[in-house]
Amino acid sequence: MDAEPSLSRSLSSQLYGALAACRGAWSHAAKLVLDVALPTLCVSCREPVEGEGVCAGCWAKLSFIAPPYCPRLGIPFVYDPGPDMLSMEAIANPPANTRARAAVRYDDVARTLVHALKYQDRTDLAPPMGRWMARAGRELLDGADVLVPVPLHWRRGWSRRYNQSGALARIIARESGVTVAAEALRRIRPTEQQISLSRPQRASNVQGAFKVAPDRQHLIGGRRVILIDDVLTSGATVDACARALLRAKAAAVDVLVFARVVDGQRTPI
Repeated sequence: MDAEPSLSRSLSSQLYGALAACRGAWSHAAKLVLDVALPTLCVSCREPVEGEGVCAGCWAKLSFIAPPYCPRLGIPFVYDPGPDMLSMEAIANPPANTRARAAVRYDDVARTLVHALKYQDRTDLAPPMGRWMARAGRELLDGADVLVPVPLHWRRGWSRRYNQSGALARIIARESGVTVAAEALRRIRPTEQQISLSRPQRASNVQGAFKVAPDRQHLIGGRRVILIDDVLTSGATVDACARALLRAKAAAVDVLVFARVVDGQRTPI
């Protein structure tokens, strides 16, 4: 008596599997057609590129940051000053976070990548950028408990449709195994764009703008947090975020960004 229902369930499962396979095949075929009709262009030089959005030539122009660098700020040194030597910036104006690391210097190609991800819906750039960040921040990730992306105010998030820092954090989580607490930190008031502001104005602009949500404090308290952002310029935004996380009893806060501004006119030590 149970044979007919079992047979029916078996046929239904087979039919569902066949439909899923067909749907996957159609999706793959559609992607191939689009790749042929609309080839991916390098975000920097606009030449066709296979796979992700940076060609080999522009990739070679990126200035990846490697040791020696300041162990606190991650600013590259022009020569190796020896272990544990801090930069003058770290001594004169120590940040709230413990350490900061960046994948690349913020140069012309890096700026193009960041702007494309941030303003032009080029979410295909998040995977390579996130992987480069994961490599640059390996020592931070090894001891981390949670990743927290720098949040957008809900109005800006509505207009952009996604948070670029959150997109990068998801890739880094996939590479490292460290979980993301995407909604733990919130921007509780809108702030001006930082780009046209001086260093003191930037600090004032973001002061008190961030807070850990009360129902997410258990994700932060006692944990080693890595704050994720796309660019580190003056450090005002990540410093304000780090202070909010420390007020929520984070054990420590490190910072990992895709690119950081480095003053090439003087030695940062």
